[in-house]
Amino acid sequence: MDRPNVIIINSAMSADGKISSFERRQVRISGHEDLDRVGLLRARSDAIMVGVGTVLADDPGLRVKSQELKKMRSDRGLPEDPLRVVVDSRARTPLDAEVLGEGCILAVSKAASEERVAPLRKRCEIVVAGDEKVDLAELMSILKRRGVDRIMVEGGATLNWSLVEAGLVDEISVYVGPLIIGGEGAPTLVDGPGFCGDFPRLELISADLIDGGVLLRWRVLP
Repeated sequence: MDRPNVIIINSAMSADGKISSFERRQVRISGHEDLDRVGLLRARSDAIMVGVGTVLADDPGLRVKSQELKKMRSDRGLPEDPLRVVVDSRARTPLDAEVLGEGCILAVSKAASEERVAPLRKRCEIVVAGDEKVDLAELMSILKRRGVDRIMVEGGATLNWSLVEAGLVDEISVYVGPLIIGGEGAPTLVDGPGFCGDFPRLELISADLIDGGVLLRWRVLP
């Protein structure tokens, strides 16, 4: 499969494995040290990817915030911000979403109505991959041909599941914060239907104490 060489899921979760509350609202989990790490990881990536659920819940901008890191990219002949990629099978992204604008790719399926796609096309680049939902393998191939070699995935739980299920993840980097969120319906790091056998296996790369929690880095084994 022709795809970027490195695809990293990066997230922060509570000690009980939740990435947001049962209301699907963002919860501050990371401290300053982890946020600095995330900023550097963004700046070193060719593209940042999220699912439409994250856009609807959190309205992230997905841009590099540090002027120093922007300069680092510029000095390497790169745009100040990586590409911003939204996986949105039915084109549900609001027209006023922060992620839109130059440098944003909205990946939709053929099932997305032209009525919804047309106005979004004025605000970002539209890429069609897949019939009923976005074909992630096809999308990765498209991005690879665009020169994207390193992708940082910032969720959410449904996109994380789809990527893991498709065997498209190389590394998982997760900060486990010192709090409990709870909630039977609160999203976890990876949701979806779940595996009933042949569970993906991980190899621990590192475990570091930061911000009162622990940063775990895992390699996803073939």
